[in-house]
Amino acid sequence: MSKKNIEVSEERLVEEGEVAGDYLEQLLDILDFDGDIDLDVEGDRAIVSIDGSEDLDRLVGSDGAVLDAVQELTRLAVQQELGERSRLMLDISGWRAAKREALTEAGRVAAQRVLESGESEELEPMTPFERKVIHDAIAEIEGVSSDSTGVEPNRRVVVLPD
Repeated sequence: MSKKNIEVSEERLVEEGEVAGDYLEQLLDILDFDGDIDLDVEGDRAIVSIDGSEDLDRLVGSDGAVLDAVQELTRLAVQQELGERSRLMLDISGWRAAKREALTEAGRVAAQRVLESGESEELEPMTPFERKVIHDAIAEIEGVSSDSTGVEPNRRVVVLPD
């Protein structure tokens, strides 16, 4: 990939973030919620974060269910505006960041158990986001690997000894 393509790609992600930010500002106005919107690019995705009042917790919902729905609506708004599917990630009140930390630690703990026992371990069903975080955490640990098994919504990570 040429440098020009990389720059265009990053410009595209910045544009996605800006469109998403505008959409989310309108949503916050409609709901009469206060929030600061931060836009960033990490790797191949636009990252949009909203922080602010406790009202925002209602946009996270139980175990992030409302957050997932708002993220999908935001992706659709970006797609409608720009004509292509977006993979942007939305975080509200740091919920995803905290979840990522907890999942990373859970993956490390499961990997340690597998290293000690030599037996594979199947984890509880998880969302695609949660599974990716677990896979990434396990990939950093020598002597174990991971795979996914099952079908949604019961798809789960299996930690395997190498």
